[in-house]
Formats: sequence, structure tokens, C-alpha cells
Amino acid sequence: MVNENKITAAFVQQFHDNYELASQQNESRLLKTVVNRGKIVGESFTINDMGQVEMAASGARFGDTTWTIPDAGTRSVLMNDFDLFIPIESRDIPKLKAHPNDKYIKLLYNAKNRKIDDIIYQAAIGTISRKSVADNGTATTTPTALPAGQLILSGFGSGSLKSKIIKAKSIFRANECDEHNGEQLYILYTSAMMEKILGDTTLTSADFMAGKMIQEGGVGGKWMGFNWVPYEKLSQGAAVGELRTVAYCGSAIHFGEADITGFDITTRADKKNIKQVGGVHSLAAGRANEKKVVALDFVV
Repeated sequence: MVNENKITAAFVQQFHDNYELASQQNESRLLKTVVNRGKIVGESFTINDMGQVEMAASGARFGDTTWTIPDAGTRSVLMNDFDLFIPIESRDIPKLKAHPNDKYIKLLYNAKNRKIDDIIYQAAIGTISRKSVADNGTATTTPTALPAGQLILSGFGSGSLKSKIIKAKSIFRANECDEHNGEQLYILYTSAMMEKILGDTTLTSADFMAGKMIQEGGVGGKWMGFNWVPYEKLSQGAAVGELRTVAYCGSAIHFGEADITGFDITTRADKKNIKQVGGVHSLAAGRANEKKVVALDFVV
């Protein structure tokens, strides 16, 4: 056929649809651990939070009603745009079959998934804008960071990574943010963390592992109360030579995205009609509750 080695308009549409399906079926490592808000309409999305309230004794009969107003706030997460465009070598055009395993498609959605992971990690350890309204009706917007009580610095427990993991688990228990409240706990680990853990003879002893099997049923990927998720791009901790990992509840981070142009094949008339694949996506994540996130610093 005359057109067998050319990309027609119909073929471009087929490529686009197949890619989007592949992208949805191949989520990032971190996206499956957080609240996915799906497609966002607009420049931002909000996360509403509400504080804890407690019951009190009723007091005298026929007395006045005592109101308890919980602390409430609205967190604003601003969408950010990211793009990726790749020129297609002319000799590769006949090889494109709009298949999810195509090398160009892999490059696109792998890059997007890595960016999603980076955004979720930064949302966990970073600052979020939170608006609250006082009793007099005055609204105040403040940047909210992780409080000191949710940070485990490198010097804690003589620098032992094991002691920090145990401390993090105890913080989640104290905050009522663990498995007893229906939460899934996650922790990000790097190759350096894995090396430290495997080098601890206590953690890798047969007796310890046997106890773990009895207590947790030998669930793969879950250890010391956390689901372990590999992530190598940790930020610097409080000091040079340290890295900051993070442990969090599954409900602690919200993620949203929007397709601005989507990924597609286009012809660049300004570049001698060369073909390119790519597009623009809007991505963002925000922390819903500081008590559901614990940051841990460790020396590399």
C-alpha cells in the first residue's frame, strides 16, 4: 500500500488513545500509596481538614448549651505544568505501531511517572498553604510545614536507622494514625537505607525474622509496620551529608492532574516537518494532615 509507512491522521488518533490507556495502567510507585483525586479542573484544588473534638460532662440540668467548634482549615494546592517533547528520527517513523511497548511511548510515560513520584515526595516533606477562619470571621492564610514533633533528625537514637523507624511507628500510634485506625503506613527507602538495614545483624537474624513471620504473617513488602516503597531521589536533610526520607499514612497526601495537551504525535512545520511526540500535563500534590507524616533524616 502507498501509505503503509506513513503516519496518517487516523493513526495519530490511535496512537494517542493507546498511549493514554497505557499511562493509566502503569502508575508510579508512589501514586498508588496516596489519595488520587483524579482529573482536576482549574488552576488548583483544595484539601479540607478538621481537628479533633472531645465530649464533656453535661453539667447542670436545663443549663446553657456549650458549643465546641473544631479547628478547620482549607489547604490550597496549586497545579504546576510540565512538558516533554521528543523529536522522532525519520527512520523510526515506519517502526511506530502505536504500541505501549514502543520506545518513545515508554520514555514519555516513564518520565511522567517519575515526576509524579517527585511531586508526591516533595508534598510530603514540604510546606502547604492553609487558610483558617477565626471566631471573629477573620481569615488567615499561613504556610504550614511539618512541626518539630514530626521530624526525627539524624542524631536521634545514636543515629541508628532502626531506632528512627521504631520512633516513627510510635509517633503514628500516639497520633492515632496507624493500622488500628484503618490506615496503611508507607516509608520510602533508598539503596543506602537498604544497605544499612541489611548490615544490621539484629534485624537480619533468623530469630528476628521468625518473629516477624509470626506477627505479620510474612506479608511481602511490609516490615516493622510499614509498606516499603523504593525511591532514590531523597532531598538533603537538616545538614550536609544527610538525606531525608519520609513515612506517611495512605490518606496523608492528595494528588491531582490535568491534561493540557495530552501526549500526541505532531508535525513541526517550523522544523522542516519533522515529527515529534510529547505534550503538556498539569500535576500537583498536597499534604492533608501533618500528624500523618513523619520525616526521618539519616547520614549517608
